[in-house]
Amino acid sequence: MTVSSPDIRSTTPQKPLFNTVLVANRGEIACRVIRTLRALGIRSVAVYSDADAGARHVHEADTAVRIGPDAAAESYLKIAAIIQACRDTGAEAVHPGYGFLSENVDFARALESAGLTFIGPGVESLNVMGDKIRSKNHVAGYGVPVVPGIAEPGMTDAQLIESADAVGFPLLIKPSAGGGGKGMHIVERAADLPATLETARRVAASAFGDDTLFLERLVRMPRHIEVQVLADNHGNVIHLGERECSLQRRHQKVIEEAPSPLLESLHDGGATRARIGEAACQAARSVHYSGAGTVEFLVSDEAPDEFFFMEMNTRLQVEHPVTEMVTGVDLVEWQVRIAAGEELTVRQDDVELNGHAVEARVYAEIPERNFMPSTGTVLLLDEMPDHGAGTIRVDSALLEGLEISSSYDPMISKVIAWGPERTVALDTLDAALAGYTALGIDTNVEYLRLLINDDDVRAGHLDTGLIERKMPDFAFRRVDDAEKVAAALSAVVSGEQDSTGTPPGPWQASNGWRIGAPAPRRISLGTPDGGIATVSVIGRVAAGPVQVCVGDGPWRTASLRLPGRGSLVLTLDGESTEYALAPADAGPVSLTPDNRASGGPAELFLGNGGWSCRLEVLTRESRLVRVLAAVEREEGTADPEVRSPMPGTVVSVAVNNGDSVEAGQVLLSVEAMKMEHQLVAEVAGTVHLSVKAGQPVKADQVLATIHPSTTDPDADSLQDSNTESNKDSNNTGKGA
Repeated sequence: MTVSSPDIRSTTPQKPLFNTVLVANRGEIACRVIRTLRALGIRSVAVYSDADAGARHVHEADTAVRIGPDAAAESYLKIAAIIQACRDTGAEAVHPGYGFLSENVDFARALESAGLTFIGPGVESLNVMGDKIRSKNHVAGYGVPVVPGIAEPGMTDAQLIESADAVGFPLLIKPSAGGGGKGMHIVERAADLPATLETARRVAASAFGDDTLFLERLVRMPRHIEVQVLADNHGNVIHLGERECSLQRRHQKVIEEAPSPLLESLHDGGATRARIGEAACQAARSVHYSGAGTVEFLVSDEAPDEFFFMEMNTRLQVEHPVTEMVTGVDLVEWQVRIAAGEELTVRQDDVELNGHAVEARVYAEIPERNFMPSTGTVLLLDEMPDHGAGTIRVDSALLEGLEISSSYDPMISKVIAWGPERTVALDTLDAALAGYTALGIDTNVEYLRLLINDDDVRAGHLDTGLIERKMPDFAFRRVDDAEKVAAALSAVVSGEQDSTGTPPGPWQASNGWRIGAPAPRRISLGTPDGGIATVSVIGRVAAGPVQVCVGDGPWRTASLRLPGRGSLVLTLDGESTEYALAPADAGPVSLTPDNRASGGPAELFLGNGGWSCRLEVLTRESRLVRVLAAVEREEGTADPEVRSPMPGTVVSVAVNNGDSVEAGQVLLSVEAMKMEHQLVAEVAGTVHLSVKAGQPVKADQVLATIHPSTTDPDADSLQDSNTESNKDSNNTGKGA
């Protein structure tokens, strides 16, 4: 939090508001709520699934209760298990966080029936605002402007298709019970509407248990601006300014900031802020709202003085820290106080926006692979820079040794930066991301840095389609010779240390000894795209500078220094570079007498500047596998096996066993980390399915096999003649 931000929180009473509060959530938001409960002197209870038994929120709470297996439907969404955990621990109130049961009216009713306090709005608010169709029609009656569309409950696909022309194309399909952008789909043409409706209903039913959909006209070049409100049970309603959340992908926010650069750029921005703030307060008053809530508006970049109600989120938002940073108000504290019956002592005139704050959401995902979610184990973690006190905040779920599960959302942390004005805040955030280290998993940190340093983003020219337009031009960092040499020398050092107990003599040495000059030791490294890089080393790394050669390149002078745990300094031709370093296995890599790496194979993760890469130290066997795979790629051979990219569940199968399929045809869909991934045939032929809808699958599991159609033998012969040998390859590293 910013030291200079105004402190307008009420004074903590001597008597606790509640004795015990259960946090019905997981991840970074559970940790964030627990932090405020501790500051208020309230005992905290965490709940966890089997997948989260070692999670950070479990460690940080005063006590923790297991509520079920990995699947959210059997744990975090199981109302009876939450209530039983309250009874077992003596909890008097429940904080739902966001997502899961936070906006579930049945959950609020169940808590009320059990005599427990829901730290959130009342049933009326949840009932009206929890349904996007009902909420849109409701607030329109109170003078709040809404986007043109068709929003009636119970409409079938046929009825929606019939009404689509009146809404106009392009249009947006939205789930009535949805949130967080999940299940939303853009439809450009009428011909695409039937198939997209089918997908949207399936996703909505899976994510929210309700497949009701509605249509809205798509506003071109839209900006997403939302207003934070606070309301108590004594008739007081205020807003704490706006947040701009226009930088989105797949309708999910990536970068959020407060205040909005759009409103800040207007000559009458203060007046517009007052108008949109009052509209948000009016929406809250219309349902007798209490607690913290957010009213989201769509604003056209071409007409910034016009805004349209989208929805009200009846919970804490992921991006709430930017509001806290510029106002000094602890929103979780006020949620607890209001739920306990206290009156809101902050008045509208007390609210001042001090400086600028920007938040970046860190996801376990691979941006260059269409943001595919990623799993793994956190091997090395350093999220908070030493210089960040007062201007940088990190809300995180990570711990070293934590395994990232495919069962839940891939967001793992948030990095928030404050500055006296927007440019300074962005610079501070960029520096914080550059120092962010989470080795062992793929993250989007490098992508976040590219995004916040884009010229349009820096100028405040934002809209919800910016990321989609900019992404193809982002230049992601590649693994170069320095990373290959650093990994190779690290492997050699491990081998040298492992051989300290071997008997002396040339026959036991693994340093390339021979009569005359020593032979180079050759380390084969597997690059992230399946390629191979070979690094030759002459000399003893621990004794000082050595000679190195990458592939067929020139010989160069290199030295390696290991200043401490998780740190490596490489000096290559006089230029020094520091990396974070994490081996994926516990034991060192040994070198066999024929000078090839063995024992593993080991994986080495290197990173700096918010970027990281994974390099595998290959054995003969694993190297051969890569060579053969490279030969197939050179020949242009398409893989007839369709594999799951990660652990998940098959949610739909579009073909039947024995069907003839074309290359590029969708075969089935796998849901993982709350996202649906469509898998297609790489070759034409006859399909054989290995799974069915509803079946859980593992990463790299074969889900279907295509028996290719007969091809022209002359074409095959020509293709065979073009086979080339595998070459060393540069490759893409992923954000640290």
